Amino acid sequence: MEIVGAEWPTAERIRERHARIRAQLRTVAEAHGHDPHRLHIVAVTKTWPADVARAALDAGLKRLGESRVQEAEPKVAQLSGTGTGAGTGTDAEWHFIGRLQSNKARRAVRAFAVIHSVGSVEMLRRIDEIAAEEGRAPVLMLQVNVSGEPAKAGIAAQALETSSIGPLAAARLVGLMTIAPMGATGAEARSVFSALRDLRDRLEQRAGIGLPELSMGMSADAEAAAAEGATLVRIGTALFGPRSETLVFSPP
Repeated sequence: MEIVGAEWPTAERIRERHARIRAQLRTVAEAHGHDPHRLHIVAVTKTWPADVARAALDAGLKRLGESRVQEAEPKVAQLSGTGTGAGTGTDAEWHFIGRLQSNKARRAVRAFAVIHSVGSVEMLRRIDEIAAEEGRAPVLMLQVNVSGEPAKAGIAAQALETSSIGPLAAARLVGLMTIAPMGATGAEARSVFSALRDLRDRLEQRAGIGLPELSMGMSADAEAAAAEGATLVRIGTALFGPRSETLVFSPP
């Protein structure tokens, strides 16, 4: 995917880039037999200040992705104007896409409408308990370590296939998420994403539940993800540009 320049990401630039990227990815999806209208972009605003997240909203993007709870909380509060977040401030739908620590689970449930990176069945159940206590109904995806990399978060595919997920009380499990190995070729990324889709299909048949969402692909491997049926693609650099000079302070 084309790497954009370092110009400050105004609403106009974000709108143009989003339209181009979405059209490109949906064309790829359709060419490989997938419904192009089911593919959506999560605009990854991590490390960008709240003004850029607001510009994304002004550009018509509603799905905003963050990877650190402590960095996202002030953005959610600022853009919602209420300080409570609930994941939907200013028409934004806040998505958590980073590694979720158990001690941040409650804060994540309070701030985010969608959590992509539930790394274990135990965490899934814990988030559901918290959601019931908090009166929330977050949308969840289980993160799967398809490639088997030791340092990568997520449940192993084989372990997930033998796990009993069971019904949830408050949260909604809607799909699976994965991350391809850094530096993977297009073919290697497609193999990982194809494996996630196949795993999803088997789980749906075995458990009798619908898992319509596949969160996979980032700026570097978005086309590979689209070719394998991604419904949520996490795009940051291709929308906003490089982040090296835009890091925001993240309190503990």
